[in-house]
Amino acid sequence: AKSAAQPIVAAITTMKKMNDHQIQFTLAAGNADFPFLLSDYHILMYPAGMIDEAIAKGIGTGLYKVVSFDPGVRCVLTRVDSHYKDGRAGWFDEIECIAINDSSARMNALMTGQVDAVNRVDFKTEPLLRANPNVEIFEVTGNMHYTFPMLTNQAPFDDVNVRKALKYGLNRQEMVDKILQGHGMVGNDHPIGPANQYLATDIPQIEFDADKAKFHMKAAGLTELNVDLSASDAAFNGAVDASQLYQASAKNAGININVVQEPADGYWSNVWLKKGWCACYWSGRATEDWMFSTAYESGVPWNDTHWDNARFQELLLTARAELDSNKRRAQYAEMQMLLSEEGGTIIPMFANTVDAASTKLAHGPDIGNIWQMDSSRLTERWWFA
Repeated sequence: AKSAAQPIVAAITTMKKMNDHQIQFTLAAGNADFPFLLSDYHILMYPAGMIDEAIAKGIGTGLYKVVSFDPGVRCVLTRVDSHYKDGRAGWFDEIECIAINDSSARMNALMTGQVDAVNRVDFKTEPLLRANPNVEIFEVTGNMHYTFPMLTNQAPFDDVNVRKALKYGLNRQEMVDKILQGHGMVGNDHPIGPANQYLATDIPQIEFDADKAKFHMKAAGLTELNVDLSASDAAFNGAVDASQLYQASAKNAGININVVQEPADGYWSNVWLKKGWCACYWSGRATEDWMFSTAYESGVPWNDTHWDNARFQELLLTARAELDSNKRRAQYAEMQMLLSEEGGTIIPMFANTVDAASTKLAHGPDIGNIWQMDSSRLTERWWFA
């Protein structure tokens, strides 16, 4: 299966109904995070014997049922009667979700009252949004990170010295300042963020260093490095500008980056996982193992660098089954170090999640920071003021 949930369910050997409210899972190996993993948005519950019908008609366990769905365009949902969360969640009668991929059009739709909430606020127009008394911007620090993954099974990225040269050829702080407008923090080429339990804060920070970049190019047998970097703002707001900043800083180290501006349409099917080096983003995951097993475990569908390090894979399996928190912390710290030093993903920055809504909407005191739009629970948790 190509599903991103495949690594999670692959470990399940048997599932058994115990009673009307209890299911027993048997796993092939220990997994301390298994209860968290079952909340993965790729894993859904359907009525027994009705999977095809349920997918076609949008029948699930949520607060809203599907009225219509045009993928990539819009969907309309209506509230389910007599739901088990009645009185605790689900305060809207109907939801309409619209895809507006053009950032300016999306911001304008909110400011003119055409929509009630938008994700991925464009920092270029953020001052206009903040000046609008009818708009609330809600921002949380989480694990979302912007990346430049390279296929490490293809030349020249199969050489660790080339990867290290590219890591040292990047001015990360400049990218945070100019692309995120300060709404985030510098990354260190591993995906564990400030909302994770086992973030290793003592790993040496990789910074722009032209001399180190040239040293590693020389170690790779190169006097200069010429590479293509595919980018589109479909990857993240400002991805093309970020790639051009990268191009400018790397040039000082003798690295020539040719920025290939790709169409937004079809980016995820035609560029990501296909081109040698590209722009990408990850929302991050609630646990370290969830993030690693989704995008860095050997052979999983979304390993977008094909990086395969024996020690990393050994630690992944060991830490997954470890119940001693201190031991897990040490194991995950080593894994973060390995990715930072040798991995095939450049992670220049962690981005705050910045979304916006009409002041016609209201919400509780806390905003979720696992996914965008209040951890993708806005339609359940929010209400009309």
